[in-house]
Amino acid sequence: MAYTTIDDPSAYFQTDLFTGNATDDTAYTLDGNSDMQPDWIWIKNRTDVEQHRLMDSVRGASKVLKSSDGGVEEDVSTHLKSFDSDGFTLGTDNAVNGNTDSMVAWCWKESATAGFDIVSYTGNSSVRTISHNCGAIPKMMIVKKRSDADNWSVYHQATGAGNFTILNTTAASAGSSTMWNNTTPTSSVFSLGNKGEVNANTQTFIAYLFADVQGYSKFGSYTGNGNANGTFVYTGFKPSFVMIKGTTTTEHWLMYDNKRKVFNANDEVIYANLSNAEDTNTGLQIDFLSNGFKLRG
Repeated sequence: MAYTTIDDPSAYFQTDLFTGNATDDTAYTLDGNSDMQPDWIWIKNRTDVEQHRLMDSVRGASKVLKSSDGGVEEDVSTHLKSFDSDGFTLGTDNAVNGNTDSMVAWCWKESATAGFDIVSYTGNSSVRTISHNCGAIPKMMIVKKRSDADNWSVYHQATGAGNFTILNTTAASAGSSTMWNNTTPTSSVFSLGNKGEVNANTQTFIAYLFADVQGYSKFGSYTGNGNANGTFVYTGFKPSFVMIKGTTTTEHWLMYDNKRKVFNANDEVIYANLSNAEDTNTGLQIDFLSNGFKLRG
């Protein structure tokens, strides 16, 4: 029987929709059941062609990375101004607060209870382990070099520690023994090889780690069948956010949520690896169900 260990998921994750106003120091309040001060905010302008903006409390509000670009971390005063007790405050930049533009912000709270941890470290080009506070074995890790331009590297339990995927491209998963040192993360550490994207000497990095939490989060895999009566993917709860990437094909990273489209079939897609505006694509439809999701495209 499915059950949850988190009675109110909005204490740890919320999707916020808002209309930008290009006004400095504009505070936006989250509308979930719980007040939540986010630690990781991922913002996308749905209306305009703009790079994704990712900010976290470990690096600091003004430090910006872009999932759709492998560029160096930027220090920008016109993006996120602060992480607030129940939301966030923005500056004037069009990418995060474009006037009259439709915006989406996915917001996570760092917590072992919710299986999410943010880890900052400096590379040393040597095989090593790094401690984390995820509270369980991470099933997905997203790593970005901050101090120099390089690809985003993704570990996922479905492809294993001998493989990686790149968040800012469409590339299929590829093999590498020097990325995660062919070693599955444990409940206390994750492993790195000497590959420059995740462990270049003296370079600074940020890692976002996610674990399965019963009734709250799930990281898995499925095999497609190529028709509108597509594969059903069981999560054990009704998802509010779904992210999909083809591991054996060159396809985009697809992002769905239950706020931008509140009824099935959900065909409003944002591509994590592109700066494109939101796409309405019937070929990419999915249904959000009470215990998982079903492919309809």
